[in-house]
Amino acid sequence: MTKAQIDFYSRLAKGIAAQFGPGCEIVVHDLSEKDLEHTIVAIENGHISGRSIGDGPSHIVLESLQNRDKELKDKLSYLTRSNDGKILKSSTIYIRDEKGEVIGILGINFDISLLSAVDEHIRLFIDTEKPGTPPESITPSVSDLLNELIEQALKKVGKPVSMMTKEDKMSAVKFLNDSGAFLITKSGPKVCSILNISKYTLYSYLDEIKSG
Repeated sequence: MTKAQIDFYSRLAKGIAAQFGPGCEIVVHDLSEKDLEHTIVAIENGHISGRSIGDGPSHIVLESLQNRDKELKDKLSYLTRSNDGKILKSSTIYIRDEKGEVIGILGINFDISLLSAVDEHIRLFIDTEKPGTPPESITPSVSDLLNELIEQALKKVGKPVSMMTKEDKMSAVKFLNDSGAFLITKSGPKVCSILNISKYTLYSYLDEIKSG
């Protein structure tokens, strides 16, 4: 992103935050640089997620980087969860250059924890079953994000690592690859350690996944 673009989106973030108050976090990610660990260039009401300027990406930012060559559409009004348990109503809006390539993200995260709690109590009276897809987490660091993605991958397989077959481990690696986990620095060695595979085996899995 150019300096002018960062300035514009920083002012836009400040304006939206002023309009909707301290419960609304606005964050701007610059994806045009190669420094994945420090994508946030502007943020208002960062106390919502515990992040600040210079912090790294969320899960959806990683997915955007992993799939930036594909057709990406803005993701509006979905649920996320902050590291300290706040329930947020979030929207992700892609910032594009003149060629249409994604170079940044404007994220809006509105704290609906209190409203969600009230809604849950109401549903106890009117619902016959508990709904709900659990909200995605917003982590304050790429290290926390990597741990979260690995935990999700293991949960998706549903077996202890000691009982996993090659196909199970490939399934976990595919989930991590699709989620953009391997864009995080030193993610490979950590995944190898947890899945009890060698670096060579990991690359072999990734090659097989990409060719398939």
